[in-house]
Amino acid sequence: MIKQRARLLRRHAAALLGGLALLAALPAGPAAAAEGQLRIAKQFGVVYLLLNVAEDQKLIEKHGKEAGLDIKVEYLQLSGGSAVNDALLSGSVDIGSAGVGPLFTLWDRTRGRQNVRGVASLGNFPYYLVSNRPEVKTIVDLTDKDRIALPAVGVSVQARILQMASAKLWGDKDFARLDRNSVAVPHPEAAAAIIKGGTEITAHFGNPPFQEQELAENPNAHVILSSYDVQGGPASSTVLYATEKFYKDSPKTYQAFVDALDEAARFITADPERAADIYLKANGSRIDRTLLLKVIKSPEVSFKIEPQNTLGLGQFMHRVGAIKNEPKALNDYFFVNPRVAAGG
Repeated sequence: MIKQRARLLRRHAAALLGGLALLAALPAGPAAAAEGQLRIAKQFGVVYLLLNVAEDQKLIEKHGKEAGLDIKVEYLQLSGGSAVNDALLSGSVDIGSAGVGPLFTLWDRTRGRQNVRGVASLGNFPYYLVSNRPEVKTIVDLTDKDRIALPAVGVSVQARILQMASAKLWGDKDFARLDRNSVAVPHPEAAAAIIKGGTEITAHFGNPPFQEQELAENPNAHVILSSYDVQGGPASSTVLYATEKFYKDSPKTYQAFVDALDEAARFITADPERAADIYLKANGSRIDRTLLLKVIKSPEVSFKIEPQNTLGLGQFMHRVGAIKNEPKALNDYFFVNPRVAAGG
């Protein structure tokens, strides 16, 4: 069942990637929402907690009113960066959310067209590559019999970080060495496979809270790679982005959104208990509340909208030919805004 599911997901991911390339080559889609309207694509996981809090506390509406604007906000629940990117390029949403790897890909492919750039970070979270095989200590120990589950083979932020780690070990020419071991599996299914054991999935490059659940529920589960180690410290892995048209045509709505995110970040830092309850309610999640709070309060996690330590991944992607254009500074791939200007 896992094998069949993985094969279907690999074909689906390939089709979506092809669709993304086609969409990027076409003229921009329907006009973005007018000033005072905002459509946001969100996904599942603790990494999207800023959006959960902003929605629950109606922070975008609050900051819109302070600017003399009644903003109608709509949240669309999607799954996977490819679906988010398709929605953004087609004009179905104004703000997308996915890994920083997909942002670099979209930024590169839409230059001179939709000119997609980053809006804000959703915070710093370490992403762990977890194995349930005790003999696997590092990625060097992975063999042909290992299958690494991640959101999308070769293109997700987890896949890009794995490529970056491979390049450091085996050289740039072998940066995609572990792509052949990778399979596209949604985080909940991958986590279930790691916890249960006995399937072809022996490793999972996930995100919170799935990685923490694996470590808590399978005594053989252990971390063999951390994104922070690969990227040289705390880094923003998940970000928000938009087209240049929305940025220019809806400046008040855009600023209200950024201000709301900043307030949401301060809310979570000041009251993690309440933030945890908001997450559980928003996602209908059955995760153990104590484990969830452990993630939110982790010293490795920080909720802030300034992107941190993202440039290195983009430059790596350019160096190995994954993107044509080389990012040289934050304002190359992020829109200019005082609240994110201190990032990098």
